[in-house]
Amino acid sequence: MCSSAVFILDLKGKPIISRNYRGDVDMNAIDKFLPSLMEKEEEGLLTPILHHSDTTFVYLKYNNIFRMKSFHYSFLPNFTHISKTLFLVVSMSKKNVNVSLILSFLYKCCEVFTEYFKELEEESIRDNFVITYELLDEMMDFGFPQTTDYKILQEYITQEGHKLEIAPRPPMAVTNAVSWRSDGVKYRKNEVFLDVIESVNLLANSKGVVLRSEIVGSIKMR
Repeated sequence: MCSSAVFILDLKGKPIISRNYRGDVDMNAIDKFLPSLMEKEEEGLLTPILHHSDTTFVYLKYNNIFRMKSFHYSFLPNFTHISKTLFLVVSMSKKNVNVSLILSFLYKCCEVFTEYFKELEEESIRDNFVITYELLDEMMDFGFPQTTDYKILQEYITQEGHKLEIAPRPPMAVTNAVSWRSDGVKYRKNEVFLDVIESVNLLANSKGVVLRSEIVGSIKMR
């Protein structure tokens, strides 16, 4: 799945935030989105995916803003959308994409923005455009979704929109198998109980000659 660009639009279809990840689509193609949306609404054929000429839109509507992603199917750009109630999020790309994954990513973006801004609306996006761009850069790289876990993103990006300077390398939580477990957790007793189990298999003939023998062992954690 590749997303060429992500847009956050107001209800008039004007971009509030836009991020071009791959540079392979015309960013002006977003102007086709709202007319196409209104046309489908009038026809009663509104769907999460809209097509106009050589462009496809996948979008999410949240309050009074539109958030949007765009992508291309090898020769045509696409936009994906989700509907909620205050703005629109749209996605664009030149590749054949997994629409379900795109929609899931757009919803996740709204969740992360809500955690950071508390009230997710057009004004909060405008007031926090710097941190919004930082979040978009961390959550997607070259059109591919990356970290969308709010707790991990907090270690990268502070509420003030500045990157943390405590470590030159990524936080351990990013590379841990369990993202929600904080690094450096210690207990008064670090102990584990193991059972060592061994079994002997022996095969002998009537004369007592051993034909085959083996010892099988295993270690089990309690």
